[in-house]
Amino acid sequence: MFKDLSPNLKSSITRSITQTFEQYMSDIEWSEEKFSIDDFIASWREYITTKALWYSKIPDDMKLDPDFHEDLAKRINEVIARVLGEPPSEEQIVAIQMMQEQLNTHYEYDCKAEAVYVETLLKNHLEM
Repeated sequence: MFKDLSPNLKSSITRSITQTFEQYMSDIEWSEEKFSIDDFIASWREYITTKALWYSKIPDDMKLDPDFHEDLAKRINEVIARVLGEPPSEEQIVAIQMMQEQLNTHYEYDCKAEAVYVETLLKNHLEM
């Protein structure tokens, strides 16, 4: 069912999953121990029902269809895997390394999105 949606709608859904996942991970400080798929899905559900403009464009009968939910779950898993699999850029690695040396810290990060979180955290520490 997901594949039957327009390319723009699929793109909007994917973007909302990505943004919500990255925000959720930032909220839990990228802690694997704090991660809960149920909590993430709840925050994504809140986002799509209160802020996403695309949500109202999906017919109600489709929203209630179990096949659509299964397709969405697959898409969510794909997006999360893509976010977690994207390596940090060389620029991020260099910038983080320099700030960590200045601050005498050792934050670890495994993907580009987590590197954005660490970089922001370190910049905030430097501005204090």
